[in-house]
Amino acid sequence: MQEIFEKFDINAAVEAAAFLRNRWEQTPTAAIFAGTGLGNLTAALHNHTAVAYGEIPHFPLSTVQSHAGQLVNGWLSDIPVVVLQGRFHLYEGYSPAAVTFPIRVLQSLGVSTLILTNAAGGLNPNFSSGDLMVISDHINLTGANPLVGLNETQWGPRFPDMTAAYDLGLRNIAFSAAPTLGIQIRQGVYVGLKGPSLETPAEMRFLRTFGADAVGFSTVMETIAAVHGGMRVLGLSTITNMCLPERLSPSSVDEIIAVAEAASPKLAALIAQVLKVENEQRQGKQP
Repeated sequence: MQEIFEKFDINAAVEAAAFLRNRWEQTPTAAIFAGTGLGNLTAALHNHTAVAYGEIPHFPLSTVQSHAGQLVNGWLSDIPVVVLQGRFHLYEGYSPAAVTFPIRVLQSLGVSTLILTNAAGGLNPNFSSGDLMVISDHINLTGANPLVGLNETQWGPRFPDMTAAYDLGLRNIAFSAAPTLGIQIRQGVYVGLKGPSLETPAEMRFLRTFGADAVGFSTVMETIAAVHGGMRVLGLSTITNMCLPERLSPSSVDEIIAVAEAASPKLAALIAQVLKVENEQRQGKQP
């Protein structure tokens, strides 16, 4: 267990960040985590450079279908960003420290805004497959937490406040931008499970009783680490399948990926507009 925490410690994150700085012409201020079926979000970038996860010191390797496993650094309009094509999950056997290691590397690079995307099952009967949902809050039912163990004070406080984990300002920008783009978006609570088996009907009913609107196997670990590190977080779920016990319909990974890929153009447009407005607001605050 001690080896796991040592491998993904602050020294490893600093070393990985230094490697990336030497490969990139510009340092990103924002990062986008592309979830299942959403790896083609990089199509909107220009002057981009890709680095495979396997080349980065200490970086884990993605093993999930549709996760390309590379960082793509480039410009989204006039904003330097990095897109992570593929993430790491507890169900792959990775520790919480490994799952959140990319967050610590981004933190070492000075990234201040993190946009987390995912494919999720819809628990709210008012949702439909293909909907986009802004995450307002989450419920952690993974049984894990990336902050367990000795606290690294250079990363953040021992007991980070989670009452506003998903930045209200970024959420408001998303809701203001969506109508101008012709996009309808939802808002709801995301519940994180360990996976990888999909939910039983009894579990679906249980999660709805808990107040969850969507369910998935990612995002929660990364959000906790990002909040710990002082980042602004926006969570966006693509509802790829409905988890309604009264209207059961088996889901396959291929079908989930197909729905996510179909929704990715509007998701990319929304993200681009959010970052554009946030950048304008930041510039306006400068003296």
